[in-house]
Amino acid sequence: MTDSGRTDSREHYFTAHPATPDERRSLDVTLAGRRVSVEVAPGIFSPGGLDKGTAVLFDEVPAPPPSGRFLDLGCGWGPIALTLGMLSPHADVVAVDVNERSVDLTQRNAQALGLDHVRATTPDAVDAGTAYDLIWSNPPIRIGKAALHELLRLWLPRLAPGGVAYLVVQKNLGSDSLKRWIEADLRMPCARLASSKGFRVLEVRSA
Repeated sequence: MTDSGRTDSREHYFTAHPATPDERRSLDVTLAGRRVSVEVAPGIFSPGGLDKGTAVLFDEVPAPPPSGRFLDLGCGWGPIALTLGMLSPHADVVAVDVNERSVDLTQRNAQALGLDHVRATTPDAVDAGTAYDLIWSNPPIRIGKAALHELLRLWLPRLAPGGVAYLVVQKNLGSDSLKRWIEADLRMPCARLASSKGFRVLEVRSA
């Protein structure tokens, strides 16, 4: 995810077990055109609300289909997974994050909103053979290029035939070089779907 994901000078949102106190609070946000109350906490990505990158993603991507198997890669407190769940009530939505506090928050937020078809989990608990029709992600750019490539190499090839992934990346944090890497290394078609407010939205198709 993007620069606003920095949560504390001593740790990053991609820490599995955040050191900051788990002080939870309610936050009112607008997701899928609805004003909802969610739970957030320090030590996760964008605990102050909806980050700019994810807002751009929501503004630029096509509406998800009503059903299918969807993935939110790097879920934070769950804005992407919750949005997918509200827009696609018949879909199976999986939200993954290495940050266990994020996983717990996303699951609690989904339950509070009655989204029983949204499930949050750590990556190691996901069946490696599962294929996804749709992936939405604000990927964790700050983990470094090598770790980011390893992450995308693991998840993007899990697109089902005809599946599509949408990634939002800051222009000045390597969106264009990431596009070239996806095409060259993963051999997956990758296009610039949109550019807005300093971000690019990349559209990746199944190989």
